[in-house]
Amino acid sequence: MAAISMRLPEFRKPVVPSVSRGEEKHLVLPGDTITTDTGYMRGHGTYVEDEKLIASVAGIVERVNKLVCVRPMNTRYNGEVGDIVVGRITEVQQKRWKVETNARLDSVLLLSSINLPGGELRRRSAEDELAMRDYLQEGDLISAEVQSIFSDGAVSLHTRSLKYGKLGQGVLVEVSPSLVKRQKTHFHDLPCGASIILGTNGFIWIYPTPEQKDGDAGGFTTSTEPVPLSDREVISRLRNCVVALVAQKLMLFDTSILYCYEASLPHQIKDILQPEVMEKIVLETRQRLLDLEG
Repeated sequence: MAAISMRLPEFRKPVVPSVSRGEEKHLVLPGDTITTDTGYMRGHGTYVEDEKLIASVAGIVERVNKLVCVRPMNTRYNGEVGDIVVGRITEVQQKRWKVETNARLDSVLLLSSINLPGGELRRRSAEDELAMRDYLQEGDLISAEVQSIFSDGAVSLHTRSLKYGKLGQGVLVEVSPSLVKRQKTHFHDLPCGASIILGTNGFIWIYPTPEQKDGDAGGFTTSTEPVPLSDREVISRLRNCVVALVAQKLMLFDTSILYCYEASLPHQIKDILQPEVMEKIVLETRQRLLDLEG
């Protein structure tokens, strides 16, 4: 007979509101009237009907001067130049790789936009094109930077820095891109013993922090050494913390993930995903973030 775990209800400390009066977000549903003022310009997620600006998607109204747009709460990734993304190779084509980055269209990584093994700088030859699957093949996970946006909205990537390239051992978590906070850096070595790449496209990569960073292979070598149990437990706990933050619609960045990790330490790793435990640690995380801002 399977064991059943039961918990008595606990008193929960109320959380101070995170926004002050006048700063509440303006949420709209499709068909809601945003404004009847004809002086505003129509942006993404809106349309004009009977001299009224109406929302075409569910989301948050954003105003920049006279431009009004609606940012969807849950959407596919829309690339911007300079974004850090995590993607998966889906196809090897002539002088390019197709990459799945959670966008409407497959992203492109050109052969000329990667570092050759050893960091060698030269023109790509026919031999390099024949050896493309030795560098990256279908199923490989990579970290990259958005280099440009094509006219149809597809993203062109590059890995011309030794911090980008093929990813080794770790865990991938897929979340909504709208929950990833844009920061100056998206590569974080957390003090708990693991590292995390917060892809702006909603792909989160959690992996053991490397003891030394070897930059001689041009981003194509991956460690196949066994990962110690202690590192695997830290990675699993971080993964469950990210899932808990996403379930409670809290923004993902290094501080929120670390606070959630610390709040989860009294609980078993598998218990973090239980609804009552999930809500408790996220409430504590949210309160610490509010105290930090205050």
